[in-house]
Amino acid sequence: MSELLEIIELGHPILRQTADPILDVQDPAIQTLIDDLLLTVKQTNGVGIAAPQVARSCQLMIVASRPNPRYPTAPEMEPTAILNPRILSHSSETVIGWEGCLSIPGIRGQVPRYQAIEIEYTDRQGRPQKMEMTDFVARIFQHECDHFKGVMFLDRVETTHALVTEKEYQRQMEALAKE
Repeated sequence: MSELLEIIELGHPILRQTADPILDVQDPAIQTLIDDLLLTVKQTNGVGIAAPQVARSCQLMIVASRPNPRYPTAPEMEPTAILNPRILSHSSETVIGWEGCLSIPGIRGQVPRYQAIEIEYTDRQGRPQKMEMTDFVARIFQHECDHFKGVMFLDRVETTHALVTEKEYQRQMEALAKE
């Protein structure tokens, strides 16, 4: 049975480390971690989560975009386990958009990200995969990939004026929805 994992927060040293590649995708501990991350991202209203956020320094992320209280307009997709990913190519265009992080509760920031990316990764069965991602899903992937390099979204915010509290972010989103 899957276990809800504790999410570590900004200041924990693992969040600033480079994550190790996964050598054996079929290792039962990795398969259990995938299941636990799938449960954890769902229960915490995340749209993505990376293993370093649960104090496991390995290159495993879940991208799980769906509407939820933290991201009410997120597109729906099947939750996907992505192991040892890399970006093959990206658009020249970047887009500034709002991001939050389960490891930095209560804060949102405007972060520039590539609008479109092509990636390769290993799936949970150990098969190589390629995928194109755009817009919000591409943003999630880039955000989670940063966790493997010890980079937090706050490091990518261009100005502190682009930071707001979660409460103010929700207020602004509700006001936009009424327009």
